[in-house]
Amino acid sequence: IRDEESGYNKNLFCIPKHYEEDLERVFIPHGLILDRTERLARDILQDMGSHHIVALCVLKGGYKFFADLLDHIKALNQNGDKSVPVTVDFVRIKSY
Repeated sequence: IRDEESGYNKNLFCIPKHYEEDLERVFIPHGLILDRTERLARDILQDMGSHHIVALCVLKGGYKFFADLLDHIKALNQNGDKSVPVTVDFVRIKSY
């Protein structure tokens, strides 16, 4: 996304009422984020080959993205030619 990108008009989306006054535009639609997350899952599986994947989630902010990414990896693992073992763990840190 370019710096000068103005985003999308909020009227193109279903915005919850309690956010309508606070939101001017939508810069990255949810579908685009999901598409990119799936592409990242494909890239991870391709780069890792048949190696064991250890997925580590930094709580709390990364959980939703982490869950979506693992869902895509799981789906690709089930529907692909090969199955790669995946281990999941979580870490909570005090400061970034």
